[in-house]
Amino acid sequence: MARDSCLARVTTGAALGGAIGGAVGAVYGTYEAIRYKVPGLLKIRYIGQTTLGSAAVFGLFLGAGSLIHCGKSY
Repeated sequence: MARDSCLARVTTGAALGGAIGGAVGAVYGTYEAIRYKVPGLLKIRYIGQTTLGSAAVFGLFLGAGSLIHCGKSY
């Protein structure tokens, strides 16, 4: 039972981190695309790459933090 609870916490932490990271990445990517005057449709690609990269990093770290918090020794 405790294992399922820990897995649920890690999954929730990763999902929450991905959501927060995606939001921050979208805002930062938009700012950088405007600042560096990225031309045309490349803005969409730049913002998307920044959003996905930031979401992945935040999700990974928040998921790992949740795993450590569970007290499991892997």
